[in-house]
Amino acid sequence: MSYLFESFVGWRSYCQEKNIKLYESVIEYEITQKGKTEESIWANLQKAYSVMKEAVETGLKEDMTSRSGMINNGAKKVYNHNITVLSPEFQKLISRALAAKEVNSCMGRVVAAPTAGASGILPGTLYTLQEIHNLSDKKILEGLLIGAGIALIIEQKASLAGAVGGCQAETGSAAAMAAGAIVYCLEGNIEQIFNAVAITIQCMLGLVCDPVAGLVEIPCVVRNASAAAIANSSAQIALANVSAVIPVDECVDAMGEIGANMETKYKETALGGLAATITGQEISKRVLIQDIEILPDEDLPE
Repeated sequence: MSYLFESFVGWRSYCQEKNIKLYESVIEYEITQKGKTEESIWANLQKAYSVMKEAVETGLKEDMTSRSGMINNGAKKVYNHNITVLSPEFQKLISRALAAKEVNSCMGRVVAAPTAGASGILPGTLYTLQEIHNLSDKKILEGLLIGAGIALIIEQKASLAGAVGGCQAETGSAAAMAAGAIVYCLEGNIEQIFNAVAITIQCMLGLVCDPVAGLVEIPCVVRNASAAAIANSSAQIALANVSAVIPVDECVDAMGEIGANMETKYKETALGGLAATITGQEISKRVLIQDIEILPDEDLPE
């Protein structure tokens, strides 16, 4: 048997009772529920992390201009800019998160973590974390397993999909995964890991999914960068033992409640928010194919 990731309280209790680490319970889950071997799990994690790093490098080296024109090498501009707002490390964090997500918007290869729309957050955070702290790949892979466990619980209690819960469910969940992974990789305890997740979710609650022209480009790419920053700030706060006050399970419940009550136009339909602005509508008319003939169901070929 393995833990089925129904709650953070349950996850902690299970690991404490069995005297195993959080990431080890995720390996158990993959073996018992998915029929994988431990060797294949580590190999696939290594492959996933390699793809994440490749996406960062691709986004910072190759032309990243989307077919719509809304994405135009923003990551490289940030990475190479001569004004550093906080530190060179912060500049790298932001540009790397942008880079990996721009690769997705330009139809390149990324890891959906947990979704393609949030595919820049874990690469940006973990690539930079590893560089700053000289962490081994093994430690980063363990952090990815922590992130996977976090995502499993959010999926059970709320949602990971923008079409269901808004962008809080996509970039919010990815940021929570990243925050928990960061704290773990820096030797934080279970309480600190879960606190980082709770703080992150609190910061991301209510974020709508309003892609301009229905394309996962604007504001999706810049939200990956801001979510990466929030993940790091939440980890910093949690490592200092500052309490989130509201327990992590209750934060996830709040995310689910907000998502359920969010209007449909704010859930990946491109009918509200930025997509509904004058400029958003002008872009939509310019980039989308017009006058598509929609056949009624009875006329569709078998």
